[in-house]
Amino acid sequence: MSRGVRKVRKSIMQRKKRRGLPPSMTGITSKQVISPFVQEEEKHGFVQTFPDMVEQSSSEKSSFISSLIVKATLSAMLFVSTALLWNTDTTLFANVKSWTSDALTEEFPFAKVNVWYQETFGNPLAFTPTGSKGSEHDGLALPVSGSVTESFQTNGKGIMIAPDTSSVVSAIQEGIVIFAGNDRETKKTVKVQHPDGSTSTYGHLNTVNVHLYQMIGTGEELGQFIPTSEKQTFYFSIKKNKEYVDPIQVIQVDDQS
Repeated sequence: MSRGVRKVRKSIMQRKKRRGLPPSMTGITSKQVISPFVQEEEKHGFVQTFPDMVEQSSSEKSSFISSLIVKATLSAMLFVSTALLWNTDTTLFANVKSWTSDALTEEFPFAKVNVWYQETFGNPLAFTPTGSKGSEHDGLALPVSGSVTESFQTNGKGIMIAPDTSSVVSAIQEGIVIFAGNDRETKKTVKVQHPDGSTSTYGHLNTVNVHLYQMIGTGEELGQFIPTSEKQTFYFSIKKNKEYVDPIQVIQVDDQS
């Protein structure tokens, strides 16, 4: 019986040796065999890698790198072209430089586009509120009631209004909010862009009740102003065609029309 056991063991050892040798030496054909059993690496979340998967991954990496190089090249060309444009004093590029400057510094005319959309298609844009809105001149008045303590002629930008009590600050005209936050000079501030291209600014607020790019109607609440011993005046200005205009004169003209 011991001879039978030794014979079985010898046969097992020979099979193990053949498995460790190249196929040419064992007579086994070169064929990839995938084990039906789960490998030790797969038990711990490591996926077994096959040659076709490696080739596909390499192809994706190559495509991504090519796309990245193209984007980087185009960005560099755009940067160099812009730099050359600004360093060239030829009158030929004067209009192009002006357009580029406006595109980079001026706010997109959302309010004007919204009016054009309504006139063209008959319905307001999806983000436009459904509340009532005045026309360009209807109901135009100062955003708060109070006495003007500093005129436009004093600072050339806007006026200072001193309300007697806590007041709701209202938009003088429909438009879209292009700024709602803290300004260096006027602290809590709201800026509204109007369809006629003008921008009205409401500063020194106590609370801001609108958000950026919100569509608002004429007379809609923008925030609140609460006079205190340290802050008794509210700032208001109108800017059109890149220049400040006297709000009192604008409102008086509109009221007469």
